[in-house]
Amino acid sequence: MLPSPSLPLAAAARVAATLAVTLAATLAAPLAVPLPAAGAEAPQAKAAPAAAGTAITVHRMDVPEIKAVFGEVESRTVVPARARIGGTVRELGVSEGSEVKEGQPIALVVDDKLALTLNAADSKILELKSQLTNARTELERAQQLLARGVTSQSRVDTAKTQFDVATNQVAAAEADRAVVVQRAREGSVLAPASGRVLTVPVTPGSVVLAGDEVARIASGQYFLRLSLPERHAADIKEGGTVLIGERGISARANGGMANARKGKIVKVYPEISAGRVKADVDVAGLGDYFVNERTLVWIEIGKRSALFVPREAVTTRHGVDYVRIVTDKGPLDVDVILGEPVQQDDKVTVEVLTGLRDGDKVLLP
Repeated sequence: MLPSPSLPLAAAARVAATLAVTLAATLAAPLAVPLPAAGAEAPQAKAAPAAAGTAITVHRMDVPEIKAVFGEVESRTVVPARARIGGTVRELGVSEGSEVKEGQPIALVVDDKLALTLNAADSKILELKSQLTNARTELERAQQLLARGVTSQSRVDTAKTQFDVATNQVAAAEADRAVVVQRAREGSVLAPASGRVLTVPVTPGSVVLAGDEVARIASGQYFLRLSLPERHAADIKEGGTVLIGERGISARANGGMANARKGKIVKVYPEISAGRVKADVDVAGLGDYFVNERTLVWIEIGKRSALFVPREAVTTRHGVDYVRIVTDKGPLDVDVILGEPVQQDDKVTVEVLTGLRDGDKVLLP
């Protein structure tokens, strides 16, 4: 009990002295600790649990440095189907995406003047044939008169010359008519190669000139074209292997590297444009892709050092990944940050980004 301010100073001093003596005696008294009875064993400290499982030593290893890029699907060759004559598109037999065979008619261009020219050629042939008939008659008459001795040889020669001229004129007219017929046939636009139609820039009724493009056909095998930053140009080699995901432009949509298929770099272009180098990748199974469709590709651009542990060595508690290692004081769970899983020697391993050091011994369950 503390002294009240109303007590005299002498009484307050006596109370304070009494409290001080009591406190000192309390602190000086030894704590009462029960001692073990005679012959009883003293309590021992609880030992750490022994390590279970197999311990492996992890070391850094050189692994490929993989870069994810987008590749565009392109065709080896894109051939234009062109009109061979000028005229009006009367029929159009294909559209974008149609499959065509080489030599298949895909459009019909009609020039109305060709029909008039053909009629004129037929009339010219009839005229020349009439002249040929007359020349033949004159030649036969002259030969008969020469046989009777009534006319001279020069008249027969003149009639023979006129007959030959008429014959040649008929042949020339028939050749001119064949040219008109062939021009009419060339109004049929044929597919220059087998493949898929990419674009059709005309419609029925369009007026085209000779050489105008009627359709574009992707005729070659499909391949992937990569465009990489200039700093990776020295690391890309022909014959290198790349991984191509399924259709889609995200790792989730195309299944990631686990479901990727292999492709081969067949060409690296020697020119760098706009700070990027281009490379072509040959891969099977692109026939149903769209031209210029993008897909995710993983390509090796170098080497790097990394640590890997088996997937079963990692445990997750409350959203944090742990790996148990062997230390001088016994097993210790260390938290780690993991990277992508990698298939190594028929085992699934996972990269450890932070938390482990080269030479650590990891306990497997």
